[in-house]
Amino acid sequence: MPDPAHVLQQLMAVIEDRKANPPEKSYTTLLFRGGVDKIGAKITEEAQEVVEAAGESGEEGRQHLIYEAGDLIYHLLVMLGHRDVRLEEVEAELARRFDMSGLEEKAARPDAS
Repeated sequence: MPDPAHVLQQLMAVIEDRKANPPEKSYTTLLFRGGVDKIGAKITEEAQEVVEAAGESGEEGRQHLIYEAGDLIYHLLVMLGHRDVRLEEVEAELARRFDMSGLEEKAARPDAS
């Protein structure tokens, strides 16, 4: 079983390996073959399921949210892998924003309106 403290890095390594060495019977391979459109559609679907699960009450709803969040994160990592974006690059971007409020970060974007 993967180490929960490093599971995102371990999952990303598997995804990157699947891209470099695509097994024929792999869901990740199928997603890569579908490209941005297929992966993007799955991200959209999973994001909607996260929002729906977040509206469910009680511990069962909480557990459903955790499950759906896992699906969303997996598909996001596949998109990053598809575009050759390393998890470390996303972590560095988040670290860059760490001491900045969300409103400041948004205002600093070149396309801010």
